[in-house]
Formats: sequence, structure tokens, C-alpha cells
Amino acid sequence: MNKFCTAINCMDGRVQEFVSCYLKNRFSAQFVDTITEPGPNRIIAEQDDFHSIRSIQNRLRISIEKHNSVGIAIVGHEDCAGNPVEKSEQILHLQKSTQWLKKQFAGIEIIALWVELSGKISEI
Repeated sequence: MNKFCTAINCMDGRVQEFVSCYLKNRFSAQFVDTITEPGPNRIIAEQDDFHSIRSIQNRLRISIEKHNSVGIAIVGHEDCAGNPVEKSEQILHLQKSTQWLKKQFAGIEIIALWVELSGKISEI
């Protein structure tokens, strides 16, 4: 049986492969479902874009219900055009996003990742 996990990642192609490799290892998954938005940690944390929030929720449900995703990661990264703030503020966005996701999708492991353009990834 195929094993999936899910990344809510920035659309920035510089971080996609790093995140995918990390999550396959972290969740022992074969595949990573990717939900991309510019600065998704800001979108989820601020909760001011109803349509984007609803879209993210719908795509997460598909990943969880149809692919039986075993884990979700919300991702922030340095030099983000969609969330052009300091790392410290992005970390706050990641923390708020994680809290919100845990309320929405109880029973599945949810982690937050900070990605440097060098490829270094830290769990928050």
C-alpha cells in the first residue's frame, strides 16, 4: 500500500524538493501530496483570506480521506515573496498555523518546518 504525507508549502520552487525529501524520511512516506500557496503560513495564521483557507482545507481533506495521509507539515522559508517578513514573525505564523491545523484535523500528526535556501530544515 502506498503511504502519503502532506506538505502545505510555499509555491517557491527553491524549497519544494528539500521539503519533499525531508517529509518522505520524517513520515516514512513514499509520496508527498503538495498544497502550495505563496506564504501559506501567513495565510493560515492571519485567517483573512476565506477562499484560500477553504481551498487549503478542501485539499487537505482529499489528502487525508483519499490518500490516508499520515502527517501534515506547514512550511515557511527564508526570502519568501509571499510572506516577506523576518524569520521571527514567520515562526509565529508557523506556530499559529500549527495550532489552527491541529484544531481542524485532530488525530493526525502536524508539524511546522522552517526551510533555509541552503536546504537546511528545522522543525519548529
